[in-house]
Amino acid sequence: MRAMTLDIQNTPSRPVPRGAIFANYLQAGLLLLGFCALLAAALWPQLGTTAVAAVAVAAIAMVIVAARLPATTAMRIYGARPYQSGDLAQFDGIASELARRAGLAAPPKLYVVPSMLVTAFSFGNRHRFATALTEGLLRRLTMREVAAVIAREVAHAQRGDLFVYGITDLISRCAQGLYYVGLLLAALNVLAAISGGERTPWLSIILMVLAPALMNLLQLLVSHTREQEADRAAALLTGDPLGVASAISRIDNSPGQPLDDLLPPVPARKVALPSMLRLSTDTERRISRITAFEAPPMPPLDTTEGPRISLIGVGPIELRPRYRWPGVWF
Repeated sequence: MRAMTLDIQNTPSRPVPRGAIFANYLQAGLLLLGFCALLAAALWPQLGTTAVAAVAVAAIAMVIVAARLPATTAMRIYGARPYQSGDLAQFDGIASELARRAGLAAPPKLYVVPSMLVTAFSFGNRHRFATALTEGLLRRLTMREVAAVIAREVAHAQRGDLFVYGITDLISRCAQGLYYVGLLLAALNVLAAISGGERTPWLSIILMVLAPALMNLLQLLVSHTREQEADRAAALLTGDPLGVASAISRIDNSPGQPLDDLLPPVPARKVALPSMLRLSTDTERRISRITAFEAPPMPPLDTTEGPRISLIGVGPIELRPRYRWPGVWF
């Protein structure tokens, strides 16, 4: 603990480049604009100019929800559970120190997800956020690697990435909703063709069914460097690029297949995160870049191996990776 005390006294916080913050708002705007254009095109044959007003209201609502939804509420939606006091005390210390190094007002509140996938994700903003670590990550990674994972989540909060992830997650869920509406309308069209009733334009139905695939493609197009920047920031926060590289090599990062976006029960790839925005970066390239990166020396974190958490009462069915509401693979 003395190393961490020295670190608190001597390590300055690092400002976030304004360009990174601007890029976040720009990407969030592009994603939202793309979804609104898709939604307007799907609704136009039925609603005409009224579709524009409906889409504008939906866009405003999504921005408000992304900015105001408490991180604790988002964690409950995705099945993350706050650990009992003292279970992860060492992780609390690491998270607090990393948040201090990043110049954040408060450290993340840590949650545990009952899944054997090796992954982590965060919700909130740079002022208050929560980070979820899967039980698989806590069981399989070394303390040094867990510290690197937490550092990456702190870096995302520091850079303002969590707002973009919130927008992206909402877009993903809304696109999935459009998918099911499209399937329902297609079935009704078939019945209408038999009974001679009024039918929904097939163009609207096709756009709705394609919504998850189209939005996933747009997300991949606008997120080329985000994870690489988070890797670099984590290396700066920990002073341990090799530890970050080791953690990256062990995190589950399977994007699934493009066809997954079009098949029920859930139109989403087998993505182990609420947001699909993090999947455009090649893992091997990230590892090679961060391994070659020379971070300035930092006072070491307390990564002494201690006892790990085991969620009592969580059975093998819940731990098995599968699709879960609201459309996330974990």
